[in-house]
Amino acid sequence: MKDTLFLLRANFMDGQEGPFFCPETAMIEGMLSFYPRLRVELEIHYIDFAKPRQPVLGLLGEAVQRTPVLVLGDQSRPAPAGVAVAEANGRRYIAQELEICAYLAHAYRVGRPHR
Repeated sequence: MKDTLFLLRANFMDGQEGPFFCPETAMIEGMLSFYPRLRVELEIHYIDFAKPRQPVLGLLGEAVQRTPVLVLGDQSRPAPAGVAVAEANGRRYIAQELEICAYLAHAYRVGRPHR
């Protein structure tokens, strides 16, 4: 299984308000635009804002519906220092945008976020 990235679709509505975009998704989209090969090497799903977020539920269970989220395909690959890897439904995942970027930089040997 490839690493699987879930991002929110742009121009979503929150009730009667919007359209909106997710700033955290936009940050990761920026990284994907800098390193287009990541789009080939990752499995990327754009999902709707409304919950339940079925594609995420299918992998991580009902408790984890946050996006962006990266579900790790290689369950044994170590994460770099400072990246929190959680587990749900027997799968490891990363749920903070800067940590997702740091993991992608480490795992796929591309530039990392400057802090």
